[in-house]
Amino acid sequence: MKVHLPVREAILNRRTYEAPAEGRSEKLRLDFNENTAGCSPAVRRALAKLTTKQLAMYPEYQAPTRRIARFFGVRPEELLLTNGGDDALRVFFDTFVQSGGSILICEPTFPMYRYYAEICGARISALRYGSEMEFPLQGVISALHRRPSVLFIANPNNPTGTLLQKEELRRILKAATHTAVVMDEAYAEFSGFTAMPWIRKYAQLFVARTFSKVAGLAALRLGAVIACEESLALVRRAMPPFPVNLAALVAAEAALNDRETMQRYVNGVKRLRVWFAAELEKLGVKTYPSAGNFLLANFGSSGPALFQKLEQQGILLRERSKDIGPGFVRSTIGTQSEMQRLLKSIRKEWKAPA
Repeated sequence: MKVHLPVREAILNRRTYEAPAEGRSEKLRLDFNENTAGCSPAVRRALAKLTTKQLAMYPEYQAPTRRIARFFGVRPEELLLTNGGDDALRVFFDTFVQSGGSILICEPTFPMYRYYAEICGARISALRYGSEMEFPLQGVISALHRRPSVLFIANPNNPTGTLLQKEELRRILKAATHTAVVMDEAYAEFSGFTAMPWIRKYAQLFVARTFSKVAGLAALRLGAVIACEESLALVRRAMPPFPVNLAALVAAEAALNDRETMQRYVNGVKRLRVWFAAELEKLGVKTYPSAGNFLLANFGSSGPALFQKLEQQGILLRERSKDIGPGFVRSTIGTQSEMQRLLKSIRKEWKAPA
């Protein structure tokens, strides 16, 4: 029997997303911007209290949503919890993007915007960050006149570390009268800026958050969308009834109640980010200002060989030679001992191009 599956053309025209390779647990993982210090010990204690009966039941969302909303300084009606930060992005395609519609992005950036657009069959308008990784503000404002369905901005941007300033965002929002503006704030805690206070002024503004970074809960998958009540009500129509698992809810509340652990991690990242950039500059490596828990650097033509040597030593970085240029790499800012180990290996293996 010959079977012909009715696969959508958009799926046939794209490749499967390749997840990170297995066998990474014993390596120095500085390639996925994870919280290498680990989550709060309170998370494990809270998870251990879950009963077998609780795990057998569908979760209830009102009480945890109310408490998490209080942490973010918004009303429960302005908060939507999702199955990870990626799902917080996918829901905008389900809500706003027709097949054949368009989105606007600025690259290099988080690849999931393009990934979901390709699955949706949307047209992708892509601008580029500048040579110094500056945001293409004028290009974005001009492109908004063509009324794309959604504009995605990672702020701070991954992998460049670029932080959009308040006045730049204000100009974008004033121009985006027919476009949903999604501020992906996965790394906002490391930058000192969030657009959340603006949601009641701009109905087209949506803020996407994740608990994978500063809270250290990447394995449990919890994200959030924050917007004014009227706009978020439209997004809720595209959501399933039980999008978030109970363990993620319990863990998130425990993590948020331990603000001291999260703040200690943020302070450590900021301190080591400055130190690591300065040490690389001493070696002749160009770095770019970062407002995230990572640093983008350019090792030049000899960079790819260095990255391969580091990987052989069990040190994983995120090479960006393909989408930015040969020798570019993004490194997570890990713990002090992890960063010292990385720097020691770089000093041993790398020689600046003549």
